[in-house]
Amino acid sequence: MRLVDYWEFSVPVFKRHIPRTLLLTLAIAIGVCSVILLTSLGEGARRFIEQEFSSLGADLLIILPGKKETQGGAPPIYGTTTRDLTLEDVQAIEHISTIDKIAPIIAGTALITFQNRSREVITMGSTPAIFPIRDLTLGEGRALPENSSTQHVPVIVLGSKIKKELFGNQSAVGEWVRAGDYRFRVIGVLEERGESLGLDLRDMAIIPVRSAEMLFNSPALFRVIIQLSQSNSEAYTEQRIRKIIAERHEGKDDISFVSQDSILSAFNSIMLTVTAVVGAIAAISLVVAGVLIMNVTYISVAQRRHEIGLLKALGATGLQVKRIFIGEALLLTTAGSVIGMLLAFSGIEFVRWYWPDFPIAATWWAVISAIVTAFIMGALFSWLPAAKASKLDPILAMRGFS
Repeated sequence: MRLVDYWEFSVPVFKRHIPRTLLLTLAIAIGVCSVILLTSLGEGARRFIEQEFSSLGADLLIILPGKKETQGGAPPIYGTTTRDLTLEDVQAIEHISTIDKIAPIIAGTALITFQNRSREVITMGSTPAIFPIRDLTLGEGRALPENSSTQHVPVIVLGSKIKKELFGNQSAVGEWVRAGDYRFRVIGVLEERGESLGLDLRDMAIIPVRSAEMLFNSPALFRVIIQLSQSNSEAYTEQRIRKIIAERHEGKDDISFVSQDSILSAFNSIMLTVTAVVGAIAAISLVVAGVLIMNVTYISVAQRRHEIGLLKALGATGLQVKRIFIGEALLLTTAGSVIGMLLAFSGIEFVRWYWPDFPIAATWWAVISAIVTAFIMGALFSWLPAAKASKLDPILAMRGFS
């Protein structure tokens, strides 16, 4: 039998059983669509995390006060250390050749008041280097002055949301606000920007680090962010910093490091695993579709015993009969796969339209895996019914016996 003969024999069968054909095609389409769409959402989540980290800047190294314990686990957020990490420690390490920019941070909350309006605000004390390191841009005004790295300067940069709530449509630059027991002149307003790794940059204020020492009555740094002057220099920089800090902290190695690359690599590994698992779970629907194909093929074999008997009486071999039923299953699988891909890519375009900030994307391996799995299920689950049909005795089959 030629390929066209198989086609001409199978298509009329599909037309005679339109509801059954549509249901099988729909089952396969749902399975393929589920795999592609869910893995695309996982890939979009991974890319979204990459975007969030890229917004922090490039080649970053973060120093946290406190030593990670030997039993493992993530570095402590605040840590437990015999000595605080201070601005003097930062001044001792800032001349390391591989450090391009360094921004010490003291963080806390402060009640910021303007006239009769006040808000409890996350207030970050730092240096001018925090703006290029965190890729912060100003909507109006200017950043912290250079001398704010070494002395108390009563100036403040407000997030766009805080500015709006305290000043409304009035210009904030040049006005005085009160934070705790101190007064600060507003010199800038951050450009409108959303959250970055859970921190709403619109709802925060930045003051000089020496001013933050006074405001929070503490010299202890929350963390230190370093921008490296060259890639692949994390190990050398960590070694130099540990040596200097240990000399200053009575021989204690009481700091921890978190690199941007290591965090991003860990997130990528996690998200790829989650995406693969979600895709595998979605592929279960293809197994269900395969079981449906097997059951329907068994029914088809039972209903078409006369046709099978006639074919074998006319000289068709068992292999040719087997190919007919497996070919029909693969034709339905092809149609279902095409429809499933169309549904999946339509869903992806809808997500892009509805949520343009979310970088959803179909991965080539998920598309190929979904299609290959669908064809494997179609061939595998139609094999037993097709084998049964190929072994029917032509005379008994024509009489209606199996």
